[in-house]
Amino acid sequence: MKTMELVNMLAAGTEGQAAGGRPVMLRHVTARMAVALALGLLGALLLLAALYGVRSDLRQLLQAPLFWMKVSFPLAALLAGQMAAARLARPGVRIGPGPAAALLLPPLVLWLAGGSWLALAPPSQRLELLLGSSWEVCSLNVALLSLPTLATMLWFMRGLAPTRLHAAGAVAGLVAGAQGVLVYSLYCVEMAPPFWGVWYVLGVALPTLAGAWSGPWLLRW
Repeated sequence: MKTMELVNMLAAGTEGQAAGGRPVMLRHVTARMAVALALGLLGALLLLAALYGVRSDLRQLLQAPLFWMKVSFPLAALLAGQMAAARLARPGVRIGPGPAAALLLPPLVLWLAGGSWLALAPPSQRLELLLGSSWEVCSLNVALLSLPTLATMLWFMRGLAPTRLHAAGAVAGLVAGAQGVLVYSLYCVEMAPPFWGVWYVLGVALPTLAGAWSGPWLLRW
């Protein structure tokens, strides 16, 4: 049997229906991803506690609408990344236009919000809104906190024999970056959408690029 014939057979098999009408492979994908995300989240939280700590005013922060606007970006990116990862983890399956569009939506909405915020702000305050007080370290902190999830998501991908290795690695990195932003939000003091649109997005881009670069080596089967 040729390699592409095997890939096509495996890809077709993922769509086969088990008894009761639910695909067996999709159940396995969901369970494996849940384990990867849970372990990555635990690792990121432990890393946050060891390196940075949690804001002392977290209880009050949770009551602020702006905080929930802040975490809506990584949550939306995380959900979109999960949809794409569930497809790309399977051999021969393309990402599809729906999941691809969902990946673009969170940063686009964030950039729109940040641009509107800047347009309404006095010119003298715009640079401060973009840089905040932690622009020099924010993206690197997010990337650092994404490392546990990047490792577990690559484990998730490798166990399901993906064939589009650059894309699969990139999506694994995107999921890791989104979860890194979500955890970092428990420590970060920045509350301006223009700041999030630059430094949070860059923080997600770093593990995404790392995953795309390492995918052909780490996900090869």
